Amino acid sequence: MTDLPMPRDLPEIEDTGRSNPDPRRPIGELIAERLSRRAALGGLAAAVLAPAVAQAQAPAPAPRAHDTGNANDAGPSSLGFAELRHRYSQRDSVAEGYEIQTLIRWGDPLFNDSPAFDPLKQTAASQSRQFGYNCDFIAVLPPFRPGTAQGQRDVDRAVMWVNHEYTNTNLMFPGVGTGPEARARITAAQVQVELMAHGGSVVEIRREAGRWRHVKGARLNRRITAETPMRISGPAAGHARMKTSADPAGTLVLGMLNNCAGGTTPWGTILTCEENFNFLFGGAAADTGAQAAAYKRYGITASPPYAWFRHVDRFNLDREPNEPNRFGWVVEIDPYDPASTPVKRTALGRFKHEGCTHAVAADGRVVLYSGDDERFEFIYRFVTARPWDPNNLAANRDLLDEGTLSVAKFEANGTLAWLPLVQGQGPLTPENGFHTQGDVVIEARRAGTLLGATPMDRPEDIETNPMNGKVYVALTNNGNRTAQQVDAANPRARNTHGHILEMTPTGGDHGAATANWAIFLAAGKPGVDPGTQYHRATSDQGWLSCPDNVAFDSKGRIWIATDGAPDAAGIADGLYGADTAGLGRGLTKLFYQAPAGAEVCGPVLASDDKTLFLSIQHPGEERGSTYETPTTRWPDFTPGMPPRPSVIAIVKKDGGAIGG
Repeated sequence: MTDLPMPRDLPEIEDTGRSNPDPRRPIGELIAERLSRRAALGGLAAAVLAPAVAQAQAPAPAPRAHDTGNANDAGPSSLGFAELRHRYSQRDSVAEGYEIQTLIRWGDPLFNDSPAFDPLKQTAASQSRQFGYNCDFIAVLPPFRPGTAQGQRDVDRAVMWVNHEYTNTNLMFPGVGTGPEARARITAAQVQVELMAHGGSVVEIRREAGRWRHVKGARLNRRITAETPMRISGPAAGHARMKTSADPAGTLVLGMLNNCAGGTTPWGTILTCEENFNFLFGGAAADTGAQAAAYKRYGITASPPYAWFRHVDRFNLDREPNEPNRFGWVVEIDPYDPASTPVKRTALGRFKHEGCTHAVAADGRVVLYSGDDERFEFIYRFVTARPWDPNNLAANRDLLDEGTLSVAKFEANGTLAWLPLVQGQGPLTPENGFHTQGDVVIEARRAGTLLGATPMDRPEDIETNPMNGKVYVALTNNGNRTAQQVDAANPRARNTHGHILEMTPTGGDHGAATANWAIFLAAGKPGVDPGTQYHRATSDQGWLSCPDNVAFDSKGRIWIATDGAPDAAGIADGLYGADTAGLGRGLTKLFYQAPAGAEVCGPVLASDDKTLFLSIQHPGEERGSTYETPTTRWPDFTPGMPPRPSVIAIVKKDGGAIGG
């Protein structure tokens, strides 16, 4: 069944872009110069590339006829599938020749004693033993710890980590209505269910007879929730602003909130990232308390969208003014030890982390890239103080507690500099309120502003391409940027469709203090939206809107997941593939489309490229959609069953590699 596009029902959950009080009015006079430096990288028409990173390649072929949706001709692209047509439907769809398998859904039991999912009889106790809500980042790891005798490759078994970002109250519970009213009506018992639905899940998965399934009761299965005890480590541990009545030492916090994208470490742990935690805290102190200015910088208000602060004291700023400072961090979790304590690594900074993905510097130090997912916020990098040790995994246990956090400043000549956020250097002094490195990481946003970092168009996922070593940044959108605020790295006012940057570390070393950058693509519909940049052979089905997460296959091709296309472009969110080199560089093709109201998150390919895992988040999140009358009942389509966020596995029917 095909429906007309419908706006999201929860627009206030998206960031407003008003937290940064000083988005620079930068170098508009240099834009024309920058945009004139065009390079033909494999036919990427109108790409904005610095001469330092331009590559000599053959010109693109002449434009071909628009794809019909069932043609086999891939043109210059190495991706052999026939792309889908843009549409908006209650059901999801994938390119011909591929199969969608539902791997695990909200409420599915994880343990042998887990109750079966009953949406009419939800309790906090049951949700804590079931797969959580609104799945996002996915990591797929070997079935045994890397570096151990058992850690051999097994393509039919894996350990999967999944984030659970937030809750849709109106779709989870009957009788609460829709929109802000639903969250205001929530009961104390329902808040406890939502607390348990946050966090993440460790799930053992297995492929049998060509189908993936989760293994109920497996040894490593685990739920992390908003009440799981976590250790605070690094420069903010024990800081006065981290102390609460429940934790006077400031070293132990309950749970993690709004975990969006994430990453892994070379030693096999998960890095999961807290994002929009501000929507869960409220109280008059947001406006009148001693930390009101700091609250405002992170978007904390007296009357947030969720009513948790009315039922749980630690979310009430008037009772626990320091509790918000304990969120907005990167959390390290060991998926191979169900008894381990998660650790909030404060050296990596506090902001709305969207991803924390690793590369290794030339000297063996680990480099972590993160975006701060809000309009006019920054891109960050953390470099460990010492190399990681592949022969001594225990030596890496606290590697992320010491190192240098930096923020990116983009120049119009196609270079960028990493500016260290180090207490005592530059403006990060006691005179500006930075007495310790703990102050710097707690207020990383303000520190970045003082250093002159470049305000970006919602920097989300940041991933390194294993084939070319370049770093790709998804900038989802920024409708708030004015013509006076454009700069070379963010060249469009009212950038409602977003773009993707490509960064090349100087000398190929991720530990270098500088890099070159280019625009890989600028999203939107060619011929309709100004400033779009694609390969000139892109079809009228291949354009995209609002890039969010990216992943790479073993050939170095990029897979782009979108979030916000229904609102911005009137099409379903989806997954697009493209080459990053050769004649098909930047030629995006539509591979998968989500059901109504859903976004596509967490793309990751299995080690053999034969399975693509995706999180399908918030199906049915649209205006007027309620538990009783959702706009889709994906994936079950069973009367009375609400839509259920789920992880899916996409495989090729002939057993071949994804994309061909």
